Amino acid sequence: MKIRYKKKRLRINLLIVIAWGILVVLTAFFISQRRWTDYVNIVLFFFYTINYIYEYKNQYLTIADDIITKNLLFQTKKMNFNEITQIKKFAGDYILKTSQKELTINTQLIDSDSLVDLNAALEQLELPADRTPFARAV
Repeated sequence: MKIRYKKKRLRINLLIVIAWGILVVLTAFFISQRRWTDYVNIVLFFFYTINYIYEYKNQYLTIADDIITKNLLFQTKKMNFNEITQIKKFAGDYILKTSQKELTINTQLIDSDSLVDLNAALEQLELPADRTPFARAV
């Protein structure tokens, strides 16, 4: 199951890619003398393009085979559901903890439909009531 980014984030990233692309094309055709900043613009255009394609294809989180994976461009963080000992909810973020590492999930970036799926997946973990933010008061 993929936990998707908000559509607004993906649209803004696409607009940034288009803006950098227009800047690179205009610079290539209308400026005869090259400066070092022109090459920086080309590098930034390719970086933002690769970042947009990666985020669009992989999305924010992937949950498969009891492993939750946070997909980042230069780093992928994985955590096994069986190893999670605590889930903290702090300032709109979920902090999943094991005995050795932490995984922070920014819920502000997640699409509302996917957030429901994420909450359902996290509720299925069998943690003690005092260790999960989903515990209901009796």
